[in-house]
Formats: sequence, structure tokens, C-alpha cells
Amino acid sequence: MPLASNLLADVPSRHHPIHVAMITQGYLPLLGGAERQIAALAPLLKERGINVHVITRRYSGLKSFETIQGVPVHRLPTLRTKALSSFMFTIRAIPLIRSLRPHIIHAHGLLSPTTTAVAAKRVFGIPVVSKSLRGGILGDLTRLTNGPLGHQRFQTFQKHVDAFITISNEIEHELIEKGISPKRCVFIPNGVKLDEFQPVDIHKKRLLRKELQLPEGPLAIFAGRLENEKRVGDLIQVWHLIRQQYADANLLILGTGSQEAKLKQMATEGVLFGGAVKHVAPYLQTADVFVLPSVAEGLSNALLEALATGVPVIVTATGGTTDIVRHKVSGWLIRDYESKALLEGILAFLGNQALREQCASEGRRYVLQNYSLINTADNLYKLYNNVLFQKVKA
Repeated sequence: MPLASNLLADVPSRHHPIHVAMITQGYLPLLGGAERQIAALAPLLKERGINVHVITRRYSGLKSFETIQGVPVHRLPTLRTKALSSFMFTIRAIPLIRSLRPHIIHAHGLLSPTTTAVAAKRVFGIPVVSKSLRGGILGDLTRLTNGPLGHQRFQTFQKHVDAFITISNEIEHELIEKGISPKRCVFIPNGVKLDEFQPVDIHKKRLLRKELQLPEGPLAIFAGRLENEKRVGDLIQVWHLIRQQYADANLLILGTGSQEAKLKQMATEGVLFGGAVKHVAPYLQTADVFVLPSVAEGLSNALLEALATGVPVIVTATGGTTDIVRHKVSGWLIRDYESKALLEGILAFLGNQALREQCASEGRRYVLQNYSLINTADNLYKLYNNVLFQKVKA
């Protein structure tokens, strides 16, 4: 388990309401995990006296400012060149932050968002909390330190970030190994809306399949970005072998990304594409298995949602997945990246209903106990107050 931090101790609020500027690479209508998590948390934070403004990049076709589900969203134009784009985002964010006058800046991601947050702190003295979104070989810390001036940037973060939010044991260990004090690391994992993601009985499941125009027979679902690190191509490649043993088995792929066209060209019989889905819960409620074969993950929202819905999961042992899933207890863990291991895992699960039911039950129990979105909101409330309180006491 992650190390305990006094940053989640109960203290009276020193600021009410608390104004938080959340800096993120993207936001709704983009449907990535980080975007969906912020959007789900914002109304719960508002109920706790925390007003959120989102500061993000402006992508083609999106407004420079709008209010989405009660959250003011400020989108700043950037340049196409990666390095100049990050620099331009920071330069344009500084005067916006000055006008918003937040009590706290919450950076989602250890790269450009934290760079911008720390720059604002050095100008205005506003406390900063930084959330690392992913660990491992493709994680925030690795990408930061391997990039231009990466070690110097991290040293600046080490000096100026008030608290580092971790969502997995892997991320926390990486930060501590780099010299961040455990006292400044606080474990606040992503949460799931338990009232939305619930199991359904077999009758409701059949009705949903008809409503969503999904075929009968065993149904596996992948939900996420269609990018190389998700290994959806490997999943498609083994599906014809799955169909040799389960002729009516289907794979439903939900999401979009840079690899979508290539993956559609690879698709064989029984592979379906559902595109970007705003409400994924009904789809999960129709599934027999959820598959997430990623090379790297932070803490997958899609995984949490599948477990909360009572769907048995097959996942690679990477990032936060190993904090949640125990092999043959709460899911099926794949410990290497060979397609053969993926194939064996899917066949073993499809062929053992008792194991699927056991893992689904235990996985749901564990998520209900440890990954409620309400708990995430409560812990952010405590963190913000403690950071502000310690700022006053310093």
C-alpha cells in the first residue's frame, strides 16, 4: 500500500469557497481518462465548496471559452511545434491565472501542466499540487527526465510543488526514488461513479444488447484510446484464433485515436468498432469480459468502471492495474506482452464461468471499497485545505 501522508489529515477549512485552477492537456469534449475524471469530480468538488476552472489547450474546432456542465473551461491557443507549443501555453496561461486568482493550482500531468503551474507559483506564490498520470517506461517522470532540460525541470518541481498526487504504487515509488519526500506524496487514486456503473441481471443484459444492436454470444470489450501502447492490434490479431474455439465470440472496441484506421484494416470477422462513446456503462453491462492489454497504464478509468460494473477483467500487469487486480482472484493478469499470453488468458477466462464469476464479484467488492469517486473528492478536499493550511503555517 502507498505510504500514509498527513496531507489527508482532517483540518478545518481555512478558505471557503476554495478556488482551484486545474491545468490539463485536454478537456471535454475530448474523452480521455484524465478529461473524464476531472469532469466527473468537478460537481462533487463544488458540493464541498471548491470552485474549479479548467485551463487547457485549444484544439481545432473548440471555443476559446465555454462553460461545460457548470465548469468554466479556458482554452489557450498554442503552436504546432511541440517545444514552442508548451512554451506558448505557459506564457498565455500566466495572465489568465492572475485574472482568475485561484487559491490553488492543480496540474494534471508532470510535463507541460506542472511546468505552467510552477511558473505561476514563482510569479504569484500560489500553492501547487501536481498529479502524475502514468508511471513506467511511458510515464510522466520518464518522459520528463528524458526530454529537453528534463532533470533541471524536475529539480524545479521538487523545490516548488507543494504536494505530489500519486494514483499507483508504481508512481509513488518512482517519485520517492527521485528524491521527493514521502511526506509530500499523497495517494489519491482515480474514482468511479458507483451509482452509474452497476451490474445488471441477465434479462436486462439481453435487452441492452438489443437496444445497442450488439450480437449474441460471448462479448469482450476494450474501451480506451486507440494508440500503440494500448496493444489493440495484438488483441485483433488473436481474435480469429478465439473464433476457432468460440465461433460466435465478438470483440467490441470502443474509442478513437491515431491508430483507428489501421486497426479497422486489420479487423477480422467478429471484431466490431463502436467509436467514441459518451456513456460507456450500458456497453459494459452487456459484456462477458473486459480486456485491457496495455504496455503502460497509470490507473485506468475504464478498468475501474468495468470492475464496478461486475465485468471480469483481463489486463496486463502494468502500472496501477497490479494495485487492483490479483491473478485469478479479482481478474486475470497477463505478465508478458506476447500475443500468446493474451490469447491464453482470454481462452482460459471464456472457458471457465465459475472463475469469471468469482473474479467479477471480488473485483467489484474491491473497487466499491477503495475506488469510489466520492472518496476521491473527499480526499482532494482534505488535500487542498491541508496545503493551504500548511502554507499559512509556514
